[in-house]
Amino acid sequence: MKLAPLGDDAVIATLGEKLDVETASAACALSRALLAKPLPGVGECVPANASVTVFYDPGRVPKKKDATPYDRVCQWVASRAAAAKAPELASARRLVVPVCYGGEFGADLDAVASAHGLEPAQVVALHSGADYFVSAVGFAPGFAYLVGMPEELHTPRRKTPRTRVPAGSVAIGGAQTGIYPFETPGGWNLIGATPWRLFHPYAEVPTRLQTGDCVRFKPVTPEEFATLRNSP
Repeated sequence: MKLAPLGDDAVIATLGEKLDVETASAACALSRALLAKPLPGVGECVPANASVTVFYDPGRVPKKKDATPYDRVCQWVASRAAAAKAPELASARRLVVPVCYGGEFGADLDAVASAHGLEPAQVVALHSGADYFVSAVGFAPGFAYLVGMPEELHTPRRKTPRTRVPAGSVAIGGAQTGIYPFETPGGWNLIGATPWRLFHPYAEVPTRLQTGDCVRFKPVTPEEFATLRNSP
């Protein structure tokens, strides 16, 4: 684990260089261990990909001779790291997300297939046949970054981003897949769309997908998509 300052009131704990399910789940475990025995003055502990960012108020961190607030927070993070146990993925919250692939729902499906020498149906089978882990939520409120995508589907972002990506678009960007929670610019490759609403700004928990969740995609027809979108 590497510790480094982020400005004057945050510490970043980096757990590895490789972004994969194991490292992302370890970051979630460290965040939980920190929150289980908080240090006075510490606010949020935010896991994201291979790291955890710890925000603190330097004026409220307990003083210790010859130790700055940053030093004290680093000492606390290091001491709690030993208590962090990687979660059992089998016990994680699991969600099955309906997706209509291709056509008007996924304008880049054919291009992704062609780039890898695959048929569109093979891309759908590979994408929907994998288990994913939400490694971070960011970029836009409710945008979940998912790791675990088969290497055969790793596809660079588009050279020219779109100015408007429809809400619910399921996309591929490099080694990750994700879902756009609402209409926004974006440069990922669109392969499908979900009828789910992923961000509810006035809900107690506004993001439907959360860091640490396990996700699987389920192909649906356009008719099923319409039914699900119109359901309560």
